[in-house]
Amino acid sequence: MNLERHSEQEAARLVVLGSAGLTEGFSLIGAEVYPEADPATVEQVLADLARSGAAALVLLEGHLAHAGGPWLNRLRNEGGRIVVTELPALASPEAYAPAVDEVVRSVLGPEALK
Repeated sequence: MNLERHSEQEAARLVVLGSAGLTEGFSLIGAEVYPEADPATVEQVLADLARSGAAALVLLEGHLAHAGGPWLNRLRNEGGRIVVTELPALASPEAYAPAVDEVVRSVLGPEALK
């Protein structure tokens, strides 16, 4: 079996924005990290990714994922080569409630995730 290697340009990027404690672990596995990022940093990184044509998985800590912004909203609505998702805060993972939970409840009923 011949396994074809993907070039650097074809490989999807893993980009993580959040607190220093959260991003530190991701840096150990080679992710592009932006510790102590703010909503303006999120917007700049997403704009750069969109303009570059890169495929990417972007992980945002909760407060950044809910901050909104033109690029964040656009990329979430478009889908495609840049996937944006939320990570729970390192200090309070039990408080994590992903946005998809509300969609599931609206479709399957309020007891769907119990």
